[in-house]
Amino acid sequence: MRPAELPPRPGAGGAEDPEQTSRSLQEEVVELARTLPGPLRRLTVRSGDRAVEVEWAAEVLLPAAGAAPPAGLQALAPVPAAEPAAAPEVPEGTVAVRAPLVGTFYLAPSPGSEPFVRVGDEVESGQTLGIVEAMKLMNPIVADAAGMVAEVRVGDAESVEYDQVLFLLHPPGGPR
Repeated sequence: MRPAELPPRPGAGGAEDPEQTSRSLQEEVVELARTLPGPLRRLTVRSGDRAVEVEWAAEVLLPAAGAAPPAGLQALAPVPAAEPAAAPEVPEGTVAVRAPLVGTFYLAPSPGSEPFVRVGDEVESGQTLGIVEAMKLMNPIVADAAGMVAEVRVGDAESVEYDQVLFLLHPPGGPR
């Protein structure tokens, strides 16, 4: 279905109760999710400046040959499953510091500045280890516990995903 073929939303173009609009949008999203092929892994909807993100599980299976595809979809070949991403291994005796959001990772507060930390540095709980920029906001990445920086897993200005391991720390008193 092309956007021009979609029926107008109720109340489009006129003043409507924001609560009713939100409820209507929620119903439309649920209806959309039910018509999508395969099991969903994640469905995100934002209302301000509107955004819809859909992420499928590892493999999306479309109808078998000869079967009609769901409304609005053209018949496509099955999408092969992506290689399962091996969860970054966290060696025993280390603590992982993970990205709390998707964005661009920076090791230093500004270009040309010294990095917040280097491998071998002792850090305290709450100390800033790096920054993840997301939507022009700088989000500090802090140590959850004291320790020594054992490994920096991402480079400066690299894109990072949610829950990606950024640093490995050796807890105090642990093996080095």
